Amino acid sequence: MKNLAIVITHPIQYYTPVFKLLYERQKINVMVFYTWGEGGLQKFDPGFGKTITWNLPLLEGYPYEWVKNISADPGSHHSKGIDNPDLISQINNWQPDVIMVYGWFYKSHLKILKYFKGRVPVIFRGDSTLLDDKGGIKSVLRSQFLKRIYRHIDYALYAGSNNKAYFKKCGLKETQLFFAPHTVDNDRFAEDRTNEALTLRKRLGIANDEKLLLFAGKFEHKKDPLALLEAFIDITQPGTHLLFAGNGILETELKNKANRHKNVHFIGFQNQLYMPVVYQACDIFCLPSKGPGETWGLAINEAMACGKAILISNKVGAGTDLVKDYENGLIFNATDGIDLKSKLKTLLLYDKTALFTMGQQSREIIEGWSFVKQVEAIEQLVLSQ
Repeated sequence: MKNLAIVITHPIQYYTPVFKLLYERQKINVMVFYTWGEGGLQKFDPGFGKTITWNLPLLEGYPYEWVKNISADPGSHHSKGIDNPDLISQINNWQPDVIMVYGWFYKSHLKILKYFKGRVPVIFRGDSTLLDDKGGIKSVLRSQFLKRIYRHIDYALYAGSNNKAYFKKCGLKETQLFFAPHTVDNDRFAEDRTNEALTLRKRLGIANDEKLLLFAGKFEHKKDPLALLEAFIDITQPGTHLLFAGNGILETELKNKANRHKNVHFIGFQNQLYMPVVYQACDIFCLPSKGPGETWGLAINEAMACGKAILISNKVGAGTDLVKDYENGLIFNATDGIDLKSKLKTLLLYDKTALFTMGQQSREIIEGWSFVKQVEAIEQLVLSQ
């Protein structure tokens, strides 16, 4: 079998199931090289404002190696945070037939792209988009810079339509691009957690016939939860509630603004095993991001797998592929408070049966975005080399 070396900073709950499935299927051999080092298991997340340890097993069911990281400030928050002098020799010792690298921004990852180009086929995985591109001279210069970067790869696995457009602008040809959908564990999120969801609603004082709007994620400027809160308060729709699940830099401001509104609730950061309950408790999920950098928004996949209606801004990368206006949700123009309020009011005026129907559409759409589809794309590309 062919050997695929996978280079990634640290174990991530969205990617380790892919590695596990690749290993289980035994169509190719895989070895994952974690470049952050063991410190990546418990890392301070500035978005949440706390150290996050996921309560899912991220290192089971596939082979991996830690790579020594000598950075004085290790982490994925800056380019010099990943510095692995032994990485090339460690990979060479494993004798790969193909290399797959997640992200080029880090010192060692870029070095890998440059070293292995022309030696073995290099596959790249990233999810950048052009959604934040404002044009002008800076855009032109960045495009030229990125074209030089992407000359060092042979193929790219694109996550969706916006990501594909980005790769094309960076100079990659159609023959170099392969669709490998951005995915979550659909089965885990679709598992029936109704009783727990009803318990959560009861604890928050939300009646079964009332509608619940959910924001789940980091309370940061990029995701713009303040805009959602302000729109919800202005609408004053009876029988509706808004739940914020998460933490972050905007937490105090959000709670101060919501202080006098009994139908706005906060439950803090919730770990992965409980998140299906949180999604299943709501009727509508909203991701109002204004960017920059909301390249996909995997919370959308999670909410859709739970069968929920979706409201997102046009700066969320997943929207083009996953949200169909008036079928499973609505898309509004980011930073346009009037449009956000209008689209939100439209959904809040739907009865719960109509929202349930939209949620069923979400579930049908997301079934095609699975780990199996992503793994099949990787296997097909590796085996063709």
